[in-house]
Amino acid sequence: MGRSNMRGKDTRPRGRHDGPRGDGGDASPGERAAPRDGRGRREHTAPPGAGSRAASPDRRAPRPARGGKRRVLRWTASVLALLILGTGAAGYLYYRHLNGNIKKEDLTLGDKQMADHKANSAGQTPLNILIIGSDARDSKENQKLGGAKETFGSPPLADVQMLLHLSADRSNISVVSMPRDTMLTMPKCTDPDTGDVYQAGTVPVQTNESLGRGGPGCTVAAWYELTGITIDHFMMIDFAGVVSMADAVGGVPVCVDANVYSHSSDGKGSGLKLEEGTTAVKGEQALQWLRTRYGFEDNTDLGRAKAQHQYLNSMVRELRKGTKLTDPGKLMDLAEAATNALTVDKGLDTVKKLYDLAEELKKAPTDRITMTTMPNVYGTGALDGRVLPKPGEAEQLFRMVREDIPLDGKASKRKTPVVKDASAPADEIAITVRNASATDTQGPAQGRANAVKELLADAGFTRAGVDSQDVEPAAATGILYPSADLEGDAQSAAKALGIPLSQVKKSTDASGIVLAVGADWREDGAYPAKAAEEKTPESAGALNGADEKACMHVNPNYTW
Repeated sequence: MGRSNMRGKDTRPRGRHDGPRGDGGDASPGERAAPRDGRGRREHTAPPGAGSRAASPDRRAPRPARGGKRRVLRWTASVLALLILGTGAAGYLYYRHLNGNIKKEDLTLGDKQMADHKANSAGQTPLNILIIGSDARDSKENQKLGGAKETFGSPPLADVQMLLHLSADRSNISVVSMPRDTMLTMPKCTDPDTGDVYQAGTVPVQTNESLGRGGPGCTVAAWYELTGITIDHFMMIDFAGVVSMADAVGGVPVCVDANVYSHSSDGKGSGLKLEEGTTAVKGEQALQWLRTRYGFEDNTDLGRAKAQHQYLNSMVRELRKGTKLTDPGKLMDLAEAATNALTVDKGLDTVKKLYDLAEELKKAPTDRITMTTMPNVYGTGALDGRVLPKPGEAEQLFRMVREDIPLDGKASKRKTPVVKDASAPADEIAITVRNASATDTQGPAQGRANAVKELLADAGFTRAGVDSQDVEPAAATGILYPSADLEGDAQSAAKALGIPLSQVKKSTDASGIVLAVGADWREDGAYPAKAAEEKTPESAGALNGADEKACMHVNPNYTW
């Protein structure tokens, strides 16, 4: 059971320093998170044949002609701003060289196969890309920028984790940040280089530790374990890469509502020092902004995520104005820096593939980009000061991404495909009804499975039955079916009860058609229409990409 996360003081000194040279950060020496396996990562290529998942964009745009500066700028805007990198902006100028710079690893190191995307009525599928910011101190430059000498040589941490979702119809982009202090039970992961097996966890640990369990593929596996969202690609970047690209891009306007200096007498803080109002930041100052936690909001990672969202949205707007990166030399410097700093999955292992991806990303306009943070609460007891997914609301956000529902609340062109004339007569369709209406604070509502069974019988589904065994709670009512030949039957039952077709899913875990009565249908009567409302939880802190008035609130203890 969590408690509200709106509190003024910071009680979570469990990360690495967020300032340069150890004179600012998330914790003083010795205040590290729970111990991790002491295995350092070594840079080498995975063995031939190592598995990976490589989902290609639905449509591929042709390679631009030489001198196509406008296309280059649009491409750079999409990739650099949204993925915190600018790999392909000058990629076509020296394609093979840049390809050699890019580091590649397996997409997932988990033992669970991710589900395939379900296409919309136009046959389009979404794209999900996990963006990872590594705090690795594996080079002199990263050590200089990251500081915290006591962490040199330690396994890297995934201190920035953002899932970028590009809708199937390419009309909108949704971004979900997971605070690095989020406590998760880790999945089993196998290091493809060493063969070391990291067994599935039995107690929660910070999500940023996933990177040290074999590499970014374990971070992907951890996300899938928690969210059920199929991830098509990942991109990972380090401190030096961010600084190099921020220098190449130039100033990005950011706003604070008071003078801020992220520095304290005990060495915490990023070193960021800005006057009240709007300032264009670049280079190391941009890195300071992206890493600042002490000085924003309640001095937690939640404020840092909000600052990152504001920076990225601002960068998108600046780049799409077409006034940045007009110097071919700067474009080449950016491409060189980005590809050297970039690690991707094997499905994005060439500049051409990155270009094709960027062509898809640029189709979403700025005012259809929505930045959010996973709804969360602070833990209690042994998890005091750590972050937990907020019951109900975190799953609602994850479900919207899984079902390709726009987080900006605007109508999507997407329609759930209806299987026409494929259902059997209602009285021949067998349906198992389960009571999954329990919540974190309430047990299952009595008699819900039997009540819904009677509603089905009234609609002609006389072969409906009840499974009274213990059932995993579900926030939303849903219908599962195991194979395509039962899809029409499942949809027929959903329509009879007024359950949205987006809540009818194929699942190999179901042996037949299963209707789980969720916490959204605890009362007698018809399925409540409001329960199916497609709305982003307010606790996600949605920020629109076109919002130019966003301004970070400065913690009063860090003003000057």
